[in-house]
Amino acid sequence: MKNRLATEPSPYLLQHAGNPVDWYPWGPEALEKARRENKPILLSIGYSACHWCHVMAHDCFEDAEVAAVMNRLFVNVKVDREERPDLDQIYQTAHQLLTQRGGGWPLTLFLTPDQSPFYAGTYFPKTPRYQLPGFMELMENIARAWHERRGDVLAQTAAVRDALARQQPAPGAQQALNQAPFADAVRDLSANFDPKWGGFSKAPKFPRPGELHFLLREYARNGQDVVRDMALFSLDKMATGGVRDQIGGGFCRYSVDDQWAIPHFEKMLYDNGPLLHLYADAWALTGDPLFKETAEDIVAWLLREMRAPEGGFYSALDADSEGHEGKFYVWTPDEVRALLSDEEYAVAAPLYGFDAPPNFENSSWNPILAQPLESLATQLWLNTDVATSRLHSARAKLFAARETRVRPGRDDKQLTSWNALMIGGLAHAGRVMGRADWVDAAQAALDFLHQAWACELADALLTHFEDAESGGFFFTSHDHEALIIRTKPAYDHATPSGNGVAAFALQRLGHLLGETRYLDASTRCLRLFQSSFTQQPIAYPTLLAVLDEALAPPRIILLRGPAPALREWTAALTPQLGPRDVMLTLPNGLGLPAALAKPESAQPAAWLCSGTACQPPIATLSAVLA
Repeated sequence: MKNRLATEPSPYLLQHAGNPVDWYPWGPEALEKARRENKPILLSIGYSACHWCHVMAHDCFEDAEVAAVMNRLFVNVKVDREERPDLDQIYQTAHQLLTQRGGGWPLTLFLTPDQSPFYAGTYFPKTPRYQLPGFMELMENIARAWHERRGDVLAQTAAVRDALARQQPAPGAQQALNQAPFADAVRDLSANFDPKWGGFSKAPKFPRPGELHFLLREYARNGQDVVRDMALFSLDKMATGGVRDQIGGGFCRYSVDDQWAIPHFEKMLYDNGPLLHLYADAWALTGDPLFKETAEDIVAWLLREMRAPEGGFYSALDADSEGHEGKFYVWTPDEVRALLSDEEYAVAAPLYGFDAPPNFENSSWNPILAQPLESLATQLWLNTDVATSRLHSARAKLFAARETRVRPGRDDKQLTSWNALMIGGLAHAGRVMGRADWVDAAQAALDFLHQAWACELADALLTHFEDAESGGFFFTSHDHEALIIRTKPAYDHATPSGNGVAAFALQRLGHLLGETRYLDASTRCLRLFQSSFTQQPIAYPTLLAVLDEALAPPRIILLRGPAPALREWTAALTPQLGPRDVMLTLPNGLGLPAALAKPESAQPAAWLCSGTACQPPIATLSAVLA
């Protein structure tokens, strides 16, 4: 028998459609049932690529005995956190308040019928294990507390709701915007930097692209080598580690060790878009072939495995295949030796770490780049070109063999926000690395989402999401269903904050078009969170980019003329661009808004603008470069 999730579009919810649990999707039917029957809500939030979500599903939700207790005592609600980030954001925060620990997935909460949380956790086994209570006993205790100690439960929920409300920003005393948060953020990142392996934490290690983007912007602003080196060293260690799929390209979500060697094997679109942007910038800054290859491998994986026929991009690849995490990706030496010639094995084994002790479970190896190919070639008395050829041949054979394995599941949702992160990374990398085919793929994905609608988005943002009185932007629209709190998220998680992205986009669009409504809204948002990013700047790298361009407006380069000539100018100018530069190519025949209207001509011309002032048109490429 299928439950109510069988008609849902979410691949994650469909994974649970055959459970014996009487699951409901989040919605009026479930909430009304809880009120009518005076039952608590058991809320389970996860996503399709989540390993421990699968473990809890097998331990508990597929078990008839557990399901019977769930169905008897609770209204059970399943949520895909990628479909409902609003709910996930609220209840992750509630989990942190209730447990004083970080959250994660699966997220398990017990709510009153009015959606207020009173108990929270993540993964629970059926019976006590891993120093965790058993889910069966826990549910009986929760239900007993609801019916016998209702007053205590309601007092707890009132305290949680008050705490959630206190976390929302409020306008403070207005102070002049200044550069102090930049230095404070660099100081905090330096204090947390791992000088041996890169990154800014012990295990588990996440890529944290927002902080790396900040460091590269800060280097462009102040030229401090230590700022650049922290970013580049971290990107190097990530690229040589097992968190990067050395055989098929793309990055997994995080590393479970300090060395970036063993990942949690799920691959998320939202990580790989910003990382592609970063590796293109790192290559442009250094010319290091490792950074170029890493960017190329991300795109190869993206276009091969994550691109939908319509042009958009899928959401994620699962960590598991055949019921085991990482099984698709790891190797034994016997497998590798059987596939490769002696010459290929002599290069591949020491390069990928196959000659070292196993680094994964069941005496298997997850490939890393154990040493630079150039130094290995010297050790083997090989010409570097010969070593490179043998490595490419070995990698192709390993990839072909891996393709015959049972593949991890793919979440084929096409989320607008995650597509936007990848489109941005792909378009930027295509421009920086001179790959017109990447730009075309980004354009095709953008066309899949919509046709040319920057002002429509900006106006919708102001109309439906801005708090015009206090500043900033709500996570949900003004006509969204009422939840227990309406948040204004500003700090960056695995994805950049909504307020940071909104304020940055409005500020740049406002400068492009001379539209003060957009600039004013961006400033109001920046002002609202000024005390937050002043006190803890490391948590707000996207808002720091807004602050940077509020203090010094971006330089805008407008190119107008015949399309073929503009391609030549763009290729020449791109290497000169910094993070505060915005270049627009406006070929003849393209309809333009009044603020960007420049005369068509048979020869290209450039206008350099900053703030509200533009220089006279420049008619030669050499003059623009100068």
